[in-house]
Amino acid sequence: MAASISGLASGLDTATIINQLMQLEAAPQNRLKTRISDEKLVLTSLQALNKTVAGLATKAEALAKDTAWRPLTATSSNAAVGVSATSSASPRSLTVTVTGVAATHQLGFANAAGLSDVVTGASTKVRLDRFDGSPVELESGDGTLQGLVSAINKPENATGLTATVVKQADNSYRLLVESTKTGAVEDFDLTALDGSPLLGGATVRAGSNASIDLGAGITATSATNTFAEVVPGTTITLGAAATTGTVSTITVARDTSGMSAKVKDLVDSINAALGEIDVKAAAGGAGKTAGPLAGDGAARQLRTALLDTIRGDAGGTSLAAYGIQVTRSGRLELDETTFKAAYAADPVGTAEMFTTTGDGFAARVAAVAKGASDSTEGTLSAAITGRQSGIDRMEDSIDEWDRRLTLRRTALERQFTALETALSQMSSQSSWLAGQLSSLPSSSS
Repeated sequence: MAASISGLASGLDTATIINQLMQLEAAPQNRLKTRISDEKLVLTSLQALNKTVAGLATKAEALAKDTAWRPLTATSSNAAVGVSATSSASPRSLTVTVTGVAATHQLGFANAAGLSDVVTGASTKVRLDRFDGSPVELESGDGTLQGLVSAINKPENATGLTATVVKQADNSYRLLVESTKTGAVEDFDLTALDGSPLLGGATVRAGSNASIDLGAGITATSATNTFAEVVPGTTITLGAAATTGTVSTITVARDTSGMSAKVKDLVDSINAALGEIDVKAAAGGAGKTAGPLAGDGAARQLRTALLDTIRGDAGGTSLAAYGIQVTRSGRLELDETTFKAAYAADPVGTAEMFTTTGDGFAARVAAVAKGASDSTEGTLSAAITGRQSGIDRMEDSIDEWDRRLTLRRTALERQFTALETALSQMSSQSSWLAGQLSSLPSSSS
């Protein structure tokens, strides 16, 4: 409405005047918007730092566990003999000599036949004897060679065997049957139902167990080529290339390099958190830009607490003996050579310097990091919650300001409209009076 009559009576650009007045009215709201923008930057920085510290807490908690300090590497001098070790194993070295490999039990039948030839004799059934005192009668369907193969391989029959035919010439096949598992106990026989030989009888390759000699008159056997827990925590597996007489030296040793890598990863993660705090909490000044967390006490306290973890209790053993020190720039550094030497010399004592059991370094880092990042009680989490609540309140104030400014603009538009209307009416009256006065007869002298 104001725009449609702007200045018609007064000659004033009332629309511009209203806009300028509204700019003055909106100044507090604009300052509030700027503050919200600044607070959101702080909030984003706190959330990113919290994520970094939460990741640090996870790594530190893992390294603070006793089980993290029992990693072992298992190696074999011969690729034909594999070895693996669990955390329950102990460092040791064994010389293993293969004295036998596990094999399936096989029957190769003498006579050839066509796939559609009847091979089971007078009955369509055959006798499967596993030498356990409970032979079974196996129905082959039509009694043909193909029917017999299908019956042996049918999953529902659960024979524990596989059958195949080997082609010798056109319509001439020989039957080969073997156990699906290895071991001496997998022996079996397959005959006609009356016990007579099937297909002229079979050549037998007996199933066998694997066996190894560990020296000092100690041997071990297995129905498979895997010797599980042959010594506590250690499993030996004979590969396809293993043969009788194969010799291998099995070594289970502490994974010094692996532990050094874990400790380095923790130190690097601490330094990443410290670096992030330094950038985001930079004080500024002397031409430098202050970081978004420059005034945040929680970030500065966290930095101090993280560096203090290297000290531990008063009078405690220095971590310098394990390769960890604080640099002049306020970072941690790890000398891996020093750490590896300390761990090799005293693995138990070194572990205690890091684990929860000994209130060690990793345990202290975990406590500090979790104390900052815990979703319910963490200092950073509390700061994030507080900032978010403040932003929410300010955004509510922005909405309230929008309503007030809308009402204020409406009021100003009404006031200026009334002004223009009054001035227009006064102008009309003035013109009417001027016309009336001009129409009066002039007096003559």
